[in-house]
Amino acid sequence: MEYRRLGRTGLQLSVLSFGSWVTFHKQIDDSIAGDLMSLAYDNGINFFDNAEAYAAGESEKMMGRVLKQKNWDRTSIVVSSKAFFGSRGKYHKPNQTGLSRKHLVEACHEALQRLQLDYLDLYFCHRPDPTVPIEEVVWTMHNLVQQGKILYWGTSQWSGAEIMEAHRVAQQYCLIGPAMEQPQYNMFERYKMEMDYLPVFQHVGLGTTIWSPLAAGFLTGKYNEGIPEGSRLAIKGFEWLKERWLQDEKLQKVKKLGELAAKLNVSLASLAIAWTIKNPHVTTAILGATKKEQLRENLKALEVLPLLTTEVMDEIEKILQNKPVLDLR
Repeated sequence: MEYRRLGRTGLQLSVLSFGSWVTFHKQIDDSIAGDLMSLAYDNGINFFDNAEAYAAGESEKMMGRVLKQKNWDRTSIVVSSKAFFGSRGKYHKPNQTGLSRKHLVEACHEALQRLQLDYLDLYFCHRPDPTVPIEEVVWTMHNLVQQGKILYWGTSQWSGAEIMEAHRVAQQYCLIGPAMEQPQYNMFERYKMEMDYLPVFQHVGLGTTIWSPLAAGFLTGKYNEGIPEGSRLAIKGFEWLKERWLQDEKLQKVKKLGELAAKLNVSLASLAIAWTIKNPHVTTAILGATKKEQLRENLKALEVLPLLTTEVMDEIEKILQNKPVLDLR
């Protein structure tokens, strides 16, 4: 396993990590979750990602039960949560969502209870909140760090300008600014990582814990001929994923990427994940899996990474840009 510093912090994260979005509680039970987390941990993964909104808090409860049962050395793992959407699904009331001081503090306390932890290593503002002054957000997160309830705070799906504004406020009041961002990043979702965040990387530093490196499984090729039963896109409530990814032009690109992966004698999934961590601005790519064989295959991205020569990266780019592809055989 490779470990990378989280931006300009001293924290080291495994370049591949494990997350619970969609899968925990919705697709797998405690036993399978425990097996997957053990497989991840035994292969050097030290970062486990969660959020208050995942399965309306049930995901954190499941991870908390697994962590208690495994009894791993707390200093050997990094655990996160995120706040914004609330943990009560569609039944929330005022102040149970957003980035107000009240919700951020109470959401942190609830996450600690569900995860059965004394502190969170990473705590994210899951979305920007234009209704709350940025000064209130930065002060609140700073105070949570000072109280020892969280060690680092960051953002998720914020723009580069919003992150820089948070740093401006932190500098103005001598507060702790955001250390990391959790954006979506994969072969079909590139703008934030490759353009919008460049000034942030350059001027203040930014760790990134990217999500959906496989585009919700689209970049495994399993949706090339339809939607398999039991897959993520078959889950009720995730119809938006179909609209986002199941487009003819993208499907054709996935098929060509699959042909390239076959020439390299690797799986498309491991190739796609390796492509994301090839970017030096990626601290860690969050994996999600429902089966051990899926996770083992995804972990092979570490073996594929050395195969991503300049020539191979150019061929991938030609496919993504709909340009002619050379025969690498």
